[in-house]
Amino acid sequence: MGDQWAGQGFGWQNMFVAPEEDPRDESSLYGEREVLAGYLRAQRQTLELKCGGLTPEQLALRSVPPSELSLLGLVRHMAAVEHSWFQRVMQGDEGPRPFRPNGRHSEEFSFAVPADDDVEAVFGEWRRQCEAADAFIGRTDLDVRGQGDVELREVIVHMIEEYARHNGHADLLRECIDGRRGQ
Repeated sequence: MGDQWAGQGFGWQNMFVAPEEDPRDESSLYGEREVLAGYLRAQRQTLELKCGGLTPEQLALRSVPPSELSLLGLVRHMAAVEHSWFQRVMQGDEGPRPFRPNGRHSEEFSFAVPADDDVEAVFGEWRRQCEAADAFIGRTDLDVRGQGDVELREVIVHMIEEYARHNGHADLLRECIDGRRGQ
């Protein structure tokens, strides 16, 4: 089967990981909370995979002009979205959102800086927001309602959708950067 794809531009050599090395696993999830949390975790892992092994300059590259979209900008955006839904909407936190110093949505994308310190800070904030969301999900009934009468389970499903949509963007960005293709 190895020669079947020769010359066709497809194969594990340009994918993110071989199937046996893929950290995402939804096969042993049981119960609503575990399924929802597991699929959210897999979508987060997908974003992290798509950013893996790139330089700060590559992460901040806007690969599809005139769009301001970059992989680093997507991670910044997802940190702000995690904070917005789980901290603001579900828990009433009125503090500032990450990566929005002036409160504008576009700031998450337009201020991505290609420096090691910035990359570490962005991924650190994103991971903190994910951990805070996971802690909240773990201790809160899925029927709990936040602002706008939205249930926690609805927020989790929305976050899975949000990551899935942006992971599609990340696929295209990554392929433009180094030819690696989605998974």
